[in-house]
Amino acid sequence: QVQLVESGGGLVQPGGSLRLSCAASESIFRLSNVGWYHQAPGKERELVARITSGGSTNYGDSVEGRFTISRDNAKNTVYLQMNTLKPEDTAVYYCNLYVNRVNYWGKGTLVTVSP
Repeated sequence: QVQLVESGGGLVQPGGSLRLSCAASESIFRLSNVGWYHQAPGKERELVARITSGGSTNYGDSVEGRFTISRDNAKNTVYLQMNTLKPEDTAVYYCNLYVNRVNYWGKGTLVTVSP
């Protein structure tokens, strides 16, 4: 069972930046596709960014050009650098790891973008 622990959420003003981290408990991380999803109140969970085991990335349309996903396999950690944050980015951000046809999820970290 893979455990995922997110950190780095908080309150930030519009135009500001945050960096989220997600640490995985198992070294299988390096063989896994990992990503970030967010869920705003009353809305469905949706993809923010994803990075494959080989390093290929893709992003949701609303964050393209503002957010950057990266990974450090030596630390079993995936990062999400979020720049030029907007109020509509306010949501709970969840880390996801997919390996061997199984999805694992973290408990989420809240990001609030407000003046």
